[in-house]
Amino acid sequence: MISTVTLYVDPGHHTNRLQLALLMKFCCQCGSEVELTIPSGDNRPRFVCRQCDFIHYQNPKIVAGCLVTQDDKVLLCKRGIEPRHGFWTLPAGFMENGESTRQAAQRETLEEACAEVSIDGLYTLTSITPIDQIQMIYRATLTKPYYAAGDETLQCGFFSEAEIPWQQLAFETIHNALNFYFEDRKTGDFPLRHIDLHHKKPVR
Repeated sequence: MISTVTLYVDPGHHTNRLQLALLMKFCCQCGSEVELTIPSGDNRPRFVCRQCDFIHYQNPKIVAGCLVTQDDKVLLCKRGIEPRHGFWTLPAGFMENGESTRQAAQRETLEEACAEVSIDGLYTLTSITPIDQIQMIYRATLTKPYYAAGDETLQCGFFSEAEIPWQQLAFETIHNALNFYFEDRKTGDFPLRHIDLHHKKPVR
């Protein structure tokens, strides 16, 4: 079962042409200047090299992480880096080249919470259009009875629903995932959720 949630839409969120022009100046292939134009056969502005005609496609970044559970509790990490330093989050971060989304989620959990986990399944898939990010949160369980704060984490621990620091969560996506989990736990059914966020709140 898959459910889809669409949240508040901000009609002014689209990046304008001037803002795009400030993002790139030179070609990654030959170092010549680029210009923002619509290539032949395309329908969107792209950065195109004036010298070698290389087209620079810019695509969304993928953030992967884990909602790790133990008994009736969830593993949270207190962020030791910006943005949202000192706020609580699920272990998650940007996917690296050469790894799957599952591997990225497991790696980030190991890096941020020193926890080795087994993936149970994809739980929330969030599109954050204003900042061009996709966040994928997997349900997971510990494979070893150990966790600790990683280099980017101030502290970490397991929290029951009543213990969750709801007012100190770092991001809306984390708040959503936790709300879904504690609600779904009542029935034991954990459907994949598709969420669209159209207002500017970063994942990381």
